[in-house]
Amino acid sequence: MKVLIVYDTKHGNTKKVAEEIGEGLKSVESNEVTIENVKEIDLNKDEVYDLILIGSPNHVGSHTKSVKKFIKGLPNSLLKGKSFAVFDTYMSKDYEKAVKKMEKQINELMPTLNKASSGLSIKVGGMKGPIVEEDLPKCKEFGITLSK
Repeated sequence: MKVLIVYDTKHGNTKKVAEEIGEGLKSVESNEVTIENVKEIDLNKDEVYDLILIGSPNHVGSHTKSVKKFIKGLPNSLLKGKSFAVFDTYMSKDYEKAVKKMEKQINELMPTLNKASSGLSIKVGGMKGPIVEEDLPKCKEFGITLSK
């Protein structure tokens, strides 16, 4: 399975989640995983992925502007995916807020794109993190689950 993981990060926590999910995916034979910062992704690259994973820190109850722009540009880009899944990092009471808004935006813009899994929401222990210890293993497990 060919997988693209796209993320935005401010303090490195969402990048860490992307890398851990990638490790889970790579632990299953024959998965090819590319991990890119959303600010460096080229929507004009003619590439087809079996799965596109999109991750964002929760920024005031939603995903970041960079991730919103990336999702908005996907329908008309050369970059294509057969299915998608999303993940976010959050503090306190913002569990799944960015996940739900990313899923909604993707479903509205690309209604035929298959959702591979419900989103993953990972808690960080403060503005700069770190990821809370009990949530870290969930990242790799999510990657393994997506491989099935």
